[in-house]
Amino acid sequence: MTKNNLIKILVGVVVVLVLAIIIMLISIGSGSLSELFMLIRYVLLQQIGVVLVLAAGGFYIIRVVWRLHSKPLAIALAVLVLGGGLFVWGNETHSPHFAMPAFMHTYHPGDHRPDLPLSNIMKFFAAYDNFEKVEDIGRDPNDVPPPLNRDWSETVEVYLETKEVIAEVAPEVFFNYWTYNAQVPGPMLRVREGDTVNVTIKNHESSLHSHNVDLHAVTGPGGGATLSRVAPGETKGFSWKALNPGLYIYHCATANVSTHNSHGQYGLILVEPEEGLPEVDKEFYIVQGELYTKGKTGKKGLTVFDSEALLDGIPDYVTFNGRIETNGEPRMKASVGDKIRIYVGNGGVNLISSFHPIGEIFDLVYDEGGIGSEPLQNIQTTAVLPGGASIVEFTADVPGSIILVDHALARMNKGAWAIIEIEGEAQPDIYAPIDMGDGVEHTEYGGH
Repeated sequence: MTKNNLIKILVGVVVVLVLAIIIMLISIGSGSLSELFMLIRYVLLQQIGVVLVLAAGGFYIIRVVWRLHSKPLAIALAVLVLGGGLFVWGNETHSPHFAMPAFMHTYHPGDHRPDLPLSNIMKFFAAYDNFEKVEDIGRDPNDVPPPLNRDWSETVEVYLETKEVIAEVAPEVFFNYWTYNAQVPGPMLRVREGDTVNVTIKNHESSLHSHNVDLHAVTGPGGGATLSRVAPGETKGFSWKALNPGLYIYHCATANVSTHNSHGQYGLILVEPEEGLPEVDKEFYIVQGELYTKGKTGKKGLTVFDSEALLDGIPDYVTFNGRIETNGEPRMKASVGDKIRIYVGNGGVNLISSFHPIGEIFDLVYDEGGIGSEPLQNIQTTAVLPGGASIVEFTADVPGSIILVDHALARMNKGAWAIIEIEGEAQPDIYAPIDMGDGVEHTEYGGH
C-alpha cells in the first residue's frame, strides 16, 4: 500500500464523516445534535478506538503480506477467513446485527426476538428530537390514589398514554425508557370490587413501537392486551369488570414482552374489597424493576439496551420506581406512631424481590397481594415475584431512617433501595444506646 493510497483512504473517511454530520444536522438540527452528542460521546470514543485498532491491525497484516510476498502466508490468511465464514454460516440462526449477539436464537411466542435491530437504532437517532426528555423518570412513591370510601359500584375511567422518553437512570447515565404516562412505574390505579373499568390507551405520536396493556386484574384474553394494542398515534379502549379484590401488576404485553417490560412499562392496580381496607396513616407505592444496558453499571452517557443480559437475567440496574435513589432528601416521610402501608410490585422480568425493611418488621403482609385470606404477621422479608405484588404494613415505632431493600443485597449496589424517614421523639424503651460506664453487668452474646 503506497503513501498516496493511504492518503486517499483517509481523505475518503473524512469526507464520509463530514457528509454524515451534515445529514444529521439537517435531520436532527444543530441544537438537538449537540445534546445528543453529549449523551453518546463516551460511546463514540469507544467506537473510534475500536476502528483505530482494527484499521491499524488490518494495515499491519496487509503490510506484512505485501512486504514478504509470501504466497503461503496469503493462503493461510485466506483459509483463516474462509474457515471463519464457514463457522458463521453453519452456526447461523439469525443474521448478525448490533443489538443482539450474532446467531443467538430465542423462542418467544410468534418468534419475536428480544432485540432492537439496527433499523430501530437508525430510527431512534432520526426521531431523537421528538422524544420527551423527562427530568425525573421515577414516580413519587407518595403518588397513591386516596381510599375510595364508598359502598357502591361505579364506572371508573382510566387513561393511559404509552410514551418513549429519555431520562437519567443515575447521574449522567441515560436510558430510553418506555412508559405509561411518562414515568416509571405507571400511575397506581385504584378501583373497587364490582366496578366497571373503562380503559382508554393512547400511544404517543413520538413512539417508535406499538404498545398495549395487560392488567393482571382483568378476566379476559390477554388481560386486555388483545384489545388494546396501539400503533404510534393510535387510541383504543376496552371495558372490564373488577371481579377479584387484590393488588395486581399491569404491564405492556406487546411482543417481545420482556423487552417492553425491561424498558419500564409496568405499574400496579389495587382492586379494593367491597368493605374497603383498614385505615392507615400513610400509603406508599413502590415497584421494583430491572434495566439491562450495554457496558458495566455506571457507564455514563446514553446507554443501549442489552438483550443478551436480559436473556441471562443479569441486570445492570435494579431500581425502586425506575431510577437510582439519591443520597439527598428522602422522598418518603412519616412520624413515630404512624401506621404505614406500602403497595409493592415487581415489574421483573427475571428476579424475585426479597423485600425487607431495615430497622422494622412488617406487622402484616398480604402475601402475593391477595385480599380475602388472613394476612401474615410479624414478617421480616417477603417474596415479591416477577409480575407479582404484595401489600405490607408496619407501625413506625422509633425515629430514624428505615431503608427498604431487596435483601439479595448485592442488588443494593445496583440501586435496589429507598428510604422512609421517620420523624418524632426518641423511644428509649424500644431502642436506645447502652452507657457502658454505668457499672451494670450486661449479658453478652457471641463472645468468649
